[in-house]
Amino acid sequence: MAQAPVLPGGFELPLKQRLPRVGAIDQVGVEQRAAELAKRSIKKQAKVWALELALRCCDLTTLEGQDTPGKVAALCSKAIRPDPTDASVPSVAAICVYPNFVGVAKERLAGSGVKVASVATAFPSGQSALEVKLRDVETAVALGADEIDMVIDRGAFLSGRHAQVFDEIVKVKEACGDAHLKVILEVAELGTYDNVRRASLLAIAAGGDFIKTSTGKLPGAATLPVHLVMIEAIRDVYEETGKRIGMKPAGGIRTAKNAIQYLVQVHETLGPDWLTPDLYRLGASSLVNDLLMQMRKEKTGAYQSRDYFTND
Repeated sequence: MAQAPVLPGGFELPLKQRLPRVGAIDQVGVEQRAAELAKRSIKKQAKVWALELALRCCDLTTLEGQDTPGKVAALCSKAIRPDPTDASVPSVAAICVYPNFVGVAKERLAGSGVKVASVATAFPSGQSALEVKLRDVETAVALGADEIDMVIDRGAFLSGRHAQVFDEIVKVKEACGDAHLKVILEVAELGTYDNVRRASLLAIAAGGDFIKTSTGKLPGAATLPVHLVMIEAIRDVYEETGKRIGMKPAGGIRTAKNAIQYLVQVHETLGPDWLTPDLYRLGASSLVNDLLMQMRKEKTGAYQSRDYFTND
């Protein structure tokens, strides 16, 4: 059988009508732009707003073999009231757990407005049969998950089987029903900015509601240049189609200062419409305590010890 014609960027012809221009990434240019935006400073009033926004966009996550119902319940309590001593501090956007803890989280978060996200599709490797991946998604949705975080098959993508990756995302999206789908690229394994852009566009074209950098299980996770490449892909899709896609950097974002750098990139690249938990998330549980410390400092003028906040 003859192989399907290949488009610039490596996509097979059947995907042509669904994908915006792929193009190539100027590595020097994107890294310089990311560095320039990282130097932007914001004044006190804007900083307080940015800290609260970052907190509202956080997904608190526990994805460990030692997870227990009690640990998940405690995480849910923190998600609802990140600072128990200050009711004005907003809740986070969601918690993210394995499928078997969705029911526990759903019950604990009832009425709070905090979403329940579940990883699926053989997280974190993505190396299982499609039937197993779809069953994983269906189980999480049946238990009440509001959002599904799937991983793409990086082996298939890197070996040029883009249509296979596309078709898997389409089927996972169908299995999600009303749940939102976040597509995890695992950028540390993609190798180049060009691959990050290709994978971003592929995930969007296949129906992803969000694109997400990482599983958090590898040393290389979110970086400002990779984040910029991904949100520029989102911008290009919006300009060509009018469709708004969400973004979630995950892993390696540990300080409030770093989180604000990500928010500045979003504001400058996508505009203020994306500065909402509906279209932007931060997957960094270790970030929350630093945000709380910085918020307390802005309100009282003094830093509080980390010992005053619970560990995630």
